[in-house]
Amino acid sequence: MKNSHVILNTLLRTEKGAVLAVENKYLFSVQKGANKIEINKAVEDIYKVKVQDVNTQVVNGKMKRVRQQAGKTPDWKKAVVTLKDGHKIDLA
Repeated sequence: MKNSHVILNTLLRTEKGAVLAVENKYLFSVQKGANKIEINKAVEDIYKVKVQDVNTQVVNGKMKRVRQQAGKTPDWKKAVVTLKDGHKIDLA
């Protein structure tokens, strides 16, 4: 298995993430090649909580332009992790 800290890039602190945190769901930016089982084990290992469900989505990069040069930001993978009742991640 890969290192847990390599699989999870960051905990996303967004408006949507704040709304989902009330429902015991947390957003993570994860390594693009990681699967749901690896994400599940990484969250349980790092945050010492029990995971109920993991949903993933590949987010396409946006088209950007700097002067006349067109380009694209990289694609990235997002995971929505649902925790079991009684578990939570301290965001403070």
